[in-house]
Amino acid sequence: MKRLAILIALCVLTAFAPVLRAQGQNSGVTSDSILATHIRQRGVRLTEGNRLWFFDNGHDKFVDLFDEVRRAQSFIHLEYFNFRNDSIAGLLFQLLAEKARQGVEVRALYDSFGNSSNNRPISRQMHDSIRSLGIQLVKFDPIRFPWFNHIIPRDHRKIVVIDGRVAYTGGMNVADYYVEGIKGIGEWHDLHMHIEGPAVDDLHHIFATIWQKATGEVIEGVKYFPQEFGVKIYRTDGQNGPSGRSGPDQPTRNPKFYLPLQQHPTAAAKLAVVDRAARTSTDAIRDLYATMLDAAQHSVKLVNPYFVPTHRVRSALKRAVDRGVDVQILISAKGDIPMTPETSHYVGKKLMKRGARVFLFEGGFHHTKMMIVDDQFCTVGSANLDARSLRCDYEVNTLILSKPHTRQLVELFEDQKRSAVEMQRDFWKSQSAWKRFVGWLGNLLTPVL
Repeated sequence: MKRLAILIALCVLTAFAPVLRAQGQNSGVTSDSILATHIRQRGVRLTEGNRLWFFDNGHDKFVDLFDEVRRAQSFIHLEYFNFRNDSIAGLLFQLLAEKARQGVEVRALYDSFGNSSNNRPISRQMHDSIRSLGIQLVKFDPIRFPWFNHIIPRDHRKIVVIDGRVAYTGGMNVADYYVEGIKGIGEWHDLHMHIEGPAVDDLHHIFATIWQKATGEVIEGVKYFPQEFGVKIYRTDGQNGPSGRSGPDQPTRNPKFYLPLQQHPTAAAKLAVVDRAARTSTDAIRDLYATMLDAAQHSVKLVNPYFVPTHRVRSALKRAVDRGVDVQILISAKGDIPMTPETSHYVGKKLMKRGARVFLFEGGFHHTKMMIVDDQFCTVGSANLDARSLRCDYEVNTLILSKPHTRQLVELFEDQKRSAVEMQRDFWKSQSAWKRFVGWLGNLLTPVL
Protein backbone atom coordinates (compact mmCIF):
# COMPACT_ATOMS: atom_id res chain seq x y z
CA MET A 1 0.00 0.00 0.00
CA LYS A 2 2.85 2.36 0.83
CA ARG A 3 4.40 1.82 -2.61
CA LEU A 4 1.02 2.37 -4.26
CA ALA A 5 0.54 5.64 -2.36
CA ILE A 6 3.98 6.84 -3.47
CA LEU A 7 3.20 5.89 -7.08
CA ILE A 8 -0.12 7.77 -6.98
CA ALA A 9 1.60 10.83 -5.49
CA LEU A 10 4.20 10.82 -8.26
CA CYS A 11 1.48 10.58 -10.92
CA VAL A 12 -0.39 13.53 -9.40
CA LEU A 13 2.78 15.64 -9.26
CA THR A 14 3.58 14.83 -12.88
CA ALA A 15 0.06 15.67 -14.05
CA PHE A 16 0.07 19.03 -12.28
CA ALA A 17 3.68 19.96 -13.04
CA PRO A 18 2.70 22.87 -15.34
CA VAL A 19 0.46 24.34 -12.65
CA LEU A 20 3.08 23.96 -9.96
CA ARG A 21 5.66 25.52 -12.23
CA ALA A 22 3.31 28.40 -12.98
CA GLN A 23 2.81 29.08 -9.30
CA GLY A 24 6.45 29.96 -8.91
CA GLN A 25 5.59 32.68 -6.44
CA ASN A 26 5.54 29.97 -3.78
CA SER A 27 9.29 29.60 -4.20
CA GLY A 28 10.00 33.23 -5.09
CA VAL A 29 10.54 32.43 -8.79
CA THR A 30 9.00 35.04 -11.10
CA SER A 31 7.23 34.25 -14.34
CA ASP A 32 9.73 36.20 -16.47
CA SER A 33 12.65 34.19 -15.05
CA ILE A 34 10.74 30.98 -15.83
CA LEU A 35 10.38 32.12 -19.44
CA ALA A 36 14.03 33.16 -19.75
CA THR A 37 15.12 29.72 -18.52
CA HIS A 38 12.69 27.98 -20.88
CA ILE A 39 13.90 29.98 -23.89
CA ARG A 40 17.53 29.10 -23.20
CA GLN A 41 16.68 25.44 -22.72
CA ARG A 42 15.07 25.42 -26.15
CA GLY A 43 18.26 26.83 -27.65
CA VAL A 44 16.72 30.19 -28.56
CA ARG A 45 19.11 33.11 -28.21
CA LEU A 46 18.13 35.76 -25.63
CA THR A 47 19.88 39.01 -26.45
CA GLU A 48 20.31 42.11 -24.30
CA GLY A 49 20.76 45.77 -25.13
CA ASN A 50 18.12 45.94 -27.86
CA ARG A 51 16.29 49.15 -28.63
CA LEU A 52 12.63 48.73 -29.45
CA TRP A 53 9.75 50.91 -30.61
CA PHE A 54 6.13 49.94 -31.22
CA PHE A 55 3.79 51.10 -33.98
CA ASP A 56 0.11 50.63 -33.26
CA ASN A 57 -1.03 51.97 -36.65
CA GLY A 58 0.00 51.53 -40.27
CA HIS A 59 0.61 55.24 -40.89
CA ASP A 60 3.48 55.48 -38.43
CA LYS A 61 4.94 52.10 -39.41
CA PHE A 62 5.14 52.98 -43.10
CA VAL A 63 6.45 56.51 -42.48
CA ASP A 64 9.25 55.06 -40.38
CA LEU A 65 9.98 52.18 -42.76
CA PHE A 66 10.18 54.51 -45.76
CA ASP A 67 12.56 56.81 -43.87
CA GLU A 68 14.87 53.92 -43.03
CA VAL A 69 14.76 52.61 -46.61
CA ARG A 70 15.87 56.04 -47.84
CA ARG A 71 18.89 55.85 -45.52
CA ALA A 72 19.95 52.37 -46.62
CA GLN A 73 23.57 52.15 -47.77
CA SER A 74 24.21 48.45 -48.36
CA PHE A 75 21.11 46.23 -48.54
CA ILE A 76 17.36 46.05 -47.93
CA HIS A 77 15.76 42.66 -47.30
CA LEU A 78 11.98 42.23 -47.07
CA GLU A 79 9.87 39.17 -46.31
CA TYR A 80 6.08 39.57 -46.28
CA PHE A 81 3.06 37.30 -46.59
CA ASN A 82 1.84 39.67 -49.29
CA PHE A 83 2.33 43.04 -50.95
CA ARG A 84 -1.15 44.21 -51.88
CA ASN A 85 -1.17 45.87 -55.30
CA ASP A 86 -2.21 49.34 -54.13
CA SER A 87 -0.69 52.75 -53.46
CA ILE A 88 1.44 51.86 -50.41
CA ALA A 89 3.12 48.96 -52.20
CA GLY A 90 3.52 51.09 -55.32
CA LEU A 91 5.31 53.83 -53.38
CA LEU A 92 7.48 51.27 -51.61
CA PHE A 93 8.59 49.59 -54.85
CA GLN A 94 9.33 53.00 -56.40
CA LEU A 95 11.56 53.81 -53.45
CA LEU A 96 13.23 50.40 -53.56
CA ALA A 97 13.93 50.86 -57.27
CA GLU A 98 15.59 54.20 -56.53
CA LYS A 99 17.80 52.55 -53.90
CA ALA A 100 18.66 49.76 -56.36
CA ARG A 101 19.83 52.40 -58.87
CA GLN A 102 22.09 53.76 -56.13
CA GLY A 103 23.74 50.36 -55.78
CA VAL A 104 21.86 49.11 -52.72
CA GLU A 105 21.03 45.39 -52.88
CA VAL A 106 17.27 44.89 -52.66
CA ARG A 107 15.81 41.44 -52.04
CA ALA A 108 12.08 41.03 -51.49
CA LEU A 109 10.13 37.82 -50.94
CA TYR A 110 6.37 37.32 -50.76
CA ASP A 111 4.24 34.24 -50.37
CA SER A 112 2.51 32.91 -53.46
CA PHE A 113 -0.63 31.83 -51.61
CA GLY A 114 -0.66 35.06 -49.61
CA ASN A 115 -0.53 36.99 -52.86
CA SER A 116 -3.35 35.09 -54.55
CA SER A 117 -5.54 35.21 -51.43
CA ASN A 118 -5.74 39.02 -51.29
CA ASN A 119 -8.11 40.96 -53.54
CA ARG A 120 -5.35 43.08 -55.14
CA PRO A 121 -2.60 40.56 -55.98
CA ILE A 122 0.66 41.27 -57.77
CA SER A 123 0.19 40.02 -61.32
CA ARG A 124 2.86 38.18 -63.30
CA GLN A 125 3.37 41.27 -65.45
CA MET A 126 3.79 43.51 -62.41
CA HIS A 127 6.18 41.00 -60.82
CA ASP A 128 8.37 41.02 -63.94
CA SER A 129 8.16 44.81 -64.17
CA ILE A 130 9.38 45.20 -60.58
CA ARG A 131 12.27 42.82 -61.23
CA SER A 132 13.27 44.85 -64.27
CA LEU A 133 13.86 47.81 -61.92
CA GLY A 134 16.76 46.00 -60.22
CA ILE A 135 14.73 44.59 -57.33
CA GLN A 136 15.29 40.89 -56.70
CA LEU A 137 11.62 40.03 -56.20
CA VAL A 138 10.87 36.37 -55.44
CA LYS A 139 7.57 34.53 -55.01
CA PHE A 140 7.86 31.87 -52.31
CA ASP A 141 6.60 28.40 -53.32
CA PRO A 142 4.67 29.31 -56.50
CA ILE A 143 1.34 27.51 -56.68
CA ARG A 144 1.45 24.99 -59.50
CA PHE A 145 -0.44 21.85 -60.43
CA PRO A 146 -1.73 19.91 -58.52
CA TRP A 147 -2.21 23.10 -56.45
CA PHE A 148 -3.45 21.51 -53.22
CA ASN A 149 0.08 20.39 -52.31
CA HIS A 150 1.12 24.06 -52.08
CA ILE A 151 -1.54 25.18 -49.59
CA ILE A 152 0.68 24.41 -46.56
CA PRO A 153 3.09 25.42 -45.29
CA ARG A 154 3.06 29.08 -46.29
CA ASP A 155 5.39 31.93 -45.33
CA HIS A 156 3.30 34.15 -43.05
CA ARG A 157 6.22 36.12 -41.56
CA LYS A 158 6.73 39.88 -41.76
CA ILE A 159 10.42 40.80 -41.58
CA VAL A 160 12.47 43.71 -42.94
CA VAL A 161 16.21 44.11 -42.32
CA ILE A 162 18.14 47.18 -43.48
CA ASP A 163 21.96 47.28 -43.49
CA GLY A 164 22.05 44.81 -40.60
CA ARG A 165 21.31 47.75 -38.32
CA VAL A 166 17.54 47.98 -38.09
CA ALA A 167 14.77 45.40 -38.41
CA TYR A 168 10.98 45.42 -38.50
CA THR A 169 8.65 42.62 -37.53
CA GLY A 170 5.12 42.14 -36.25
CA GLY A 171 1.69 41.67 -37.79
CA MET A 172 1.53 44.16 -40.68
CA ASN A 173 1.82 43.31 -44.37
CA VAL A 174 2.02 46.04 -47.03
CA ALA A 175 -1.44 47.38 -47.87
CA ASP A 176 -3.47 50.59 -47.91
CA TYR A 177 -6.03 49.26 -45.44
CA TYR A 178 -3.50 49.54 -42.61
CA VAL A 179 -3.96 53.30 -43.08
CA GLU A 180 -7.43 53.62 -44.60
CA GLY A 181 -9.30 50.69 -43.03
CA ILE A 182 -11.78 48.44 -44.86
CA LYS A 183 -15.27 49.33 -46.00
CA GLY A 184 -17.87 47.54 -43.91
CA ILE A 185 -15.37 46.65 -41.17
CA GLY A 186 -13.73 49.94 -40.24
CA GLU A 187 -10.21 50.74 -39.07
CA TRP A 188 -7.57 48.02 -39.31
CA HIS A 189 -5.63 47.75 -36.04
CA ASP A 190 -2.28 45.98 -35.79
CA LEU A 191 1.07 46.09 -34.03
CA HIS A 192 4.56 46.28 -35.50
CA MET A 193 8.06 46.88 -34.13
CA HIS A 194 11.22 48.77 -35.03
CA ILE A 195 14.22 46.93 -33.53
CA GLU A 196 17.87 47.92 -33.24
CA GLY A 197 20.52 45.79 -31.54
CA PRO A 198 21.71 42.17 -31.60
CA ALA A 199 18.20 40.79 -32.23
CA VAL A 200 18.42 42.25 -35.74
CA ASP A 201 20.83 39.45 -36.67
CA ASP A 202 18.38 36.83 -35.36
CA LEU A 203 15.66 38.15 -37.65
CA HIS A 204 18.11 38.40 -40.52
CA HIS A 205 19.18 34.76 -40.16
CA ILE A 206 15.51 33.79 -40.53
CA PHE A 207 15.27 35.81 -43.73
CA ALA A 208 18.55 34.39 -45.04
CA THR A 209 17.34 30.83 -44.47
CA ILE A 210 14.05 31.25 -46.31
CA TRP A 211 15.78 33.21 -49.08
CA GLN A 212 18.24 30.36 -49.62
CA LYS A 213 15.35 27.89 -49.64
CA ALA A 214 13.54 29.93 -52.29
CA THR A 215 16.50 30.93 -54.48
CA GLY A 216 19.55 28.87 -53.55
CA GLU A 217 21.52 32.05 -52.80
CA VAL A 218 23.53 32.04 -49.55
CA ILE A 219 23.55 35.27 -47.53
CA GLU A 220 26.39 35.38 -45.01
CA GLY A 221 29.44 37.32 -43.87
CA VAL A 222 30.27 40.63 -42.27
CA LYS A 223 28.42 42.67 -44.90
CA TYR A 224 25.10 41.12 -43.95
CA PHE A 225 25.71 40.37 -40.26
CA PRO A 226 27.97 43.21 -39.11
CA GLN A 227 26.99 42.95 -35.46
CA GLU A 228 28.05 39.30 -35.29
CA PHE A 229 31.51 40.39 -36.44
CA GLY A 230 31.67 43.21 -33.90
CA VAL A 231 31.11 45.99 -36.42
CA LYS A 232 29.09 48.88 -35.01
CA ILE A 233 26.96 50.72 -37.55
CA TYR A 234 24.93 53.86 -37.14
CA ARG A 235 22.54 55.90 -39.20
CA THR A 236 24.27 58.33 -41.50
CA ASP A 237 22.31 61.28 -40.07
CA GLY A 238 23.54 60.53 -36.55
CA GLN A 239 20.03 59.80 -35.31
CA ASN A 240 18.85 56.59 -33.70
CA GLY A 241 15.38 55.23 -33.26
CA PRO A 242 12.28 55.53 -35.41
CA SER A 243 12.82 58.32 -37.93
CA GLY A 244 14.55 60.38 -35.27
CA ARG A 245 11.21 60.61 -33.47
CA SER A 246 12.61 59.87 -30.05
CA GLY A 247 12.75 63.47 -28.94
CA PRO A 248 9.85 65.38 -27.41
CA ASP A 249 10.06 67.99 -30.17
CA GLN A 250 8.99 65.48 -32.82
CA PRO A 251 5.62 64.08 -31.74
CA THR A 252 3.80 61.28 -33.52
CA ARG A 253 0.09 60.61 -33.89
CA ASN A 254 0.22 58.40 -30.80
CA PRO A 255 3.34 59.62 -28.97
CA LYS A 256 2.58 57.79 -25.72
CA PHE A 257 3.38 54.47 -27.41
CA TYR A 258 6.98 55.46 -28.13
CA LEU A 259 9.63 55.08 -25.46
CA PRO A 260 12.58 57.51 -25.86
CA LEU A 261 15.27 54.96 -25.09
CA GLN A 262 18.11 57.39 -25.84
CA GLN A 263 17.10 59.25 -22.71
CA HIS A 264 16.60 56.03 -20.72
CA PRO A 265 19.46 53.63 -21.55
CA THR A 266 18.46 51.28 -18.72
CA ALA A 267 15.25 50.56 -20.63
CA ALA A 268 17.03 48.49 -23.29
CA ALA A 269 15.13 45.28 -23.91
CA LYS A 270 15.97 41.61 -23.67
CA LEU A 271 14.55 39.93 -26.76
CA ALA A 272 14.21 36.37 -27.98
CA VAL A 273 13.22 35.84 -31.60
CA VAL A 274 11.17 32.65 -31.78
CA ASP A 275 10.95 31.19 -35.26
CA ARG A 276 8.48 28.58 -36.44
CA ALA A 277 9.82 26.82 -39.52
CA ALA A 278 8.25 23.84 -41.24
CA ARG A 279 9.89 20.52 -40.36
CA THR A 280 12.59 22.07 -38.14
CA SER A 281 10.99 24.05 -35.29
CA THR A 282 7.36 23.08 -35.72
CA ASP A 283 6.24 23.51 -32.10
CA ALA A 284 8.30 26.60 -31.25
CA ILE A 285 5.53 29.23 -31.08
CA ARG A 286 2.89 26.84 -29.79
CA ASP A 287 5.33 25.99 -27.02
CA LEU A 288 6.04 29.68 -26.38
CA TYR A 289 2.35 30.52 -25.88
CA ALA A 290 1.67 27.48 -23.69
CA THR A 291 4.74 28.08 -21.51
CA MET A 292 3.90 31.76 -21.07
CA LEU A 293 0.39 30.82 -19.97
CA ASP A 294 1.65 28.15 -17.58
CA ALA A 295 4.13 30.63 -16.11
CA ALA A 296 1.48 33.30 -15.50
CA GLN A 297 1.01 34.07 -11.80
CA HIS A 298 -1.32 37.08 -11.82
CA SER A 299 -2.64 38.15 -15.22
CA VAL A 300 -2.81 37.42 -18.93
CA LYS A 301 -3.84 40.00 -21.53
CA LEU A 302 -4.30 38.56 -25.00
CA VAL A 303 -5.22 40.01 -28.39
CA ASN A 304 -5.49 37.80 -31.46
CA PRO A 305 -7.53 38.14 -34.66
CA TYR A 306 -8.31 34.48 -35.36
CA PHE A 307 -8.81 33.12 -31.88
CA VAL A 308 -9.20 29.39 -32.47
CA PRO A 309 -6.37 28.00 -30.32
CA THR A 310 -5.14 24.45 -30.71
CA HIS A 311 -5.58 21.93 -27.91
CA ARG A 312 -2.30 22.66 -26.13
CA VAL A 313 -2.77 26.42 -26.00
CA ARG A 314 -6.46 26.12 -25.13
CA SER A 315 -5.62 23.74 -22.27
CA ALA A 316 -3.00 26.19 -20.98
CA LEU A 317 -5.60 28.98 -21.05
CA LYS A 318 -8.01 26.83 -19.06
CA ARG A 319 -5.32 25.99 -16.50
CA ALA A 320 -4.52 29.68 -16.07
CA VAL A 321 -8.19 30.52 -15.49
CA ASP A 322 -8.66 27.60 -13.11
CA ARG A 323 -5.79 28.64 -10.85
CA GLY A 324 -7.15 32.17 -10.49
CA VAL A 325 -5.10 34.10 -13.05
CA ASP A 326 -6.93 37.17 -14.38
CA VAL A 327 -7.25 36.18 -18.05
CA GLN A 328 -8.51 38.94 -20.37
CA ILE A 329 -9.01 38.25 -24.07
CA LEU A 330 -9.70 40.89 -26.73
CA ILE A 331 -11.15 39.60 -30.02
CA SER A 332 -12.86 41.41 -32.87
CA ALA A 333 -16.63 41.62 -33.10
CA LYS A 334 -16.26 41.52 -36.91
CA GLY A 335 -13.88 39.55 -39.11
CA ASP A 336 -12.33 39.57 -42.57
CA ILE A 337 -12.55 35.79 -43.12
CA PRO A 338 -15.81 33.81 -43.11
CA MET A 339 -16.48 31.58 -40.10
CA THR A 340 -13.61 32.90 -37.95
CA PRO A 341 -15.56 35.58 -36.01
CA GLU A 342 -18.29 33.12 -35.01
CA THR A 343 -15.74 30.45 -34.11
CA SER A 344 -13.66 32.92 -32.06
CA HIS A 345 -16.81 34.03 -30.25
CA TYR A 346 -17.75 30.40 -29.55
CA VAL A 347 -14.31 29.66 -28.06
CA GLY A 348 -14.39 32.94 -26.14
CA LYS A 349 -17.82 32.08 -24.76
CA LYS A 350 -16.51 28.76 -23.44
CA LEU A 351 -13.57 30.45 -21.70
CA MET A 352 -15.80 33.25 -20.39
CA LYS A 353 -18.04 30.71 -18.71
CA ARG A 354 -14.94 29.17 -17.15
CA GLY A 355 -13.91 32.50 -15.64
CA ALA A 356 -11.99 34.46 -18.29
CA ARG A 357 -13.03 37.98 -19.25
CA VAL A 358 -13.67 38.30 -22.98
CA PHE A 359 -14.01 41.64 -24.78
CA LEU A 360 -15.46 42.12 -28.25
CA PHE A 361 -13.61 44.91 -30.05
CA GLU A 362 -15.99 47.14 -32.01
CA GLY A 363 -13.55 49.79 -33.24
CA GLY A 364 -12.82 48.00 -36.52
CA PHE A 365 -10.80 44.84 -37.06
CA HIS A 366 -8.00 43.88 -34.66
CA HIS A 367 -5.22 42.02 -36.48
CA THR A 368 -2.78 42.32 -33.54
CA LYS A 369 -1.06 39.17 -32.24
CA MET A 370 0.00 40.06 -28.70
CA MET A 371 0.06 38.44 -25.27
CA ILE A 372 1.13 40.05 -21.99
CA VAL A 373 1.84 38.05 -18.82
CA ASP A 374 1.82 39.50 -15.30
CA ASP A 375 2.37 42.97 -16.84
CA GLN A 376 6.05 41.95 -16.84
CA PHE A 377 6.79 40.51 -20.29
CA CYS A 378 5.03 39.95 -23.59
CA THR A 379 5.18 38.56 -27.09
CA VAL A 380 4.34 40.27 -30.38
CA GLY A 381 4.54 38.63 -33.78
CA SER A 382 2.94 37.20 -36.88
CA ALA A 383 1.42 34.02 -35.41
CA ASN A 384 -2.33 33.75 -35.10
CA LEU A 385 -3.79 31.49 -32.45
CA ASP A 386 -5.06 28.92 -34.91
CA ALA A 387 -3.88 25.58 -36.28
CA ARG A 388 -2.50 27.08 -39.47
CA SER A 389 -0.08 29.41 -37.67
CA LEU A 390 0.78 27.10 -34.79
CA ARG A 391 1.14 23.86 -36.77
CA CYS A 392 1.74 24.67 -40.43
CA ASP A 393 3.10 28.04 -41.55
CA TYR A 394 6.42 29.84 -41.26
CA GLU A 395 5.94 32.37 -38.44
CA VAL A 396 8.02 34.58 -36.17
CA ASN A 397 7.22 36.00 -32.73
CA THR A 398 9.41 38.11 -30.48
CA LEU A 399 9.47 37.52 -26.73
CA ILE A 400 10.04 40.87 -24.99
CA LEU A 401 11.47 40.70 -21.47
CA SER A 402 11.27 44.38 -20.62
CA LYS A 403 8.94 45.96 -18.07
CA PRO A 404 8.97 49.46 -19.64
CA HIS A 405 8.01 48.11 -23.07
CA THR A 406 5.45 45.75 -21.58
CA ARG A 407 3.89 48.67 -19.71
CA GLN A 408 3.40 50.40 -23.05
CA LEU A 409 1.43 47.44 -24.34
CA VAL A 410 -0.59 47.20 -21.14
CA GLU A 411 -1.49 50.86 -21.69
CA LEU A 412 -2.43 50.10 -25.29
CA PHE A 413 -4.55 47.10 -24.25
CA GLU A 414 -6.45 49.14 -21.66
CA ASP A 415 -6.94 51.96 -24.15
CA GLN A 416 -8.40 49.62 -26.77
CA LYS A 417 -10.75 47.98 -24.28
CA ARG A 418 -12.59 51.30 -24.31
CA SER A 419 -13.69 50.42 -27.86
CA ALA A 420 -14.93 47.00 -26.77
CA VAL A 421 -17.87 45.50 -24.92
CA GLU A 422 -17.42 42.71 -22.42
CA MET A 423 -19.03 39.41 -23.33
CA GLN A 424 -21.85 38.52 -20.97
CA ARG A 425 -23.30 35.12 -20.10
CA ASP A 426 -26.33 35.63 -22.32
CA PHE A 427 -24.20 36.69 -25.32
CA TRP A 428 -24.33 33.39 -27.18
CA LYS A 429 -28.10 33.05 -26.78
CA SER A 430 -28.51 36.50 -28.31
CA GLN A 431 -26.81 35.37 -31.55
CA SER A 432 -28.81 34.03 -34.48
CA ALA A 433 -29.22 30.29 -34.87
CA TRP A 434 -27.04 30.41 -37.98
CA LYS A 435 -24.16 32.15 -36.18
CA ARG A 436 -24.38 29.68 -33.32
CA PHE A 437 -24.22 26.80 -35.80
CA VAL A 438 -21.23 28.32 -37.64
CA GLY A 439 -19.39 28.84 -34.33
CA TRP A 440 -20.10 25.29 -33.20
CA LEU A 441 -18.98 23.88 -36.57
CA GLY A 442 -15.84 26.03 -36.64
CA ASN A 443 -14.90 24.80 -33.18
CA LEU A 444 -15.14 21.20 -34.45
CA LEU A 445 -12.88 22.17 -37.35
CA THR A 446 -10.21 23.73 -35.08
CA PRO A 447 -7.49 21.30 -36.28
CA VAL A 448 -7.81 22.56 -39.86
CA LEU A 449 -8.74 26.24 -39.46
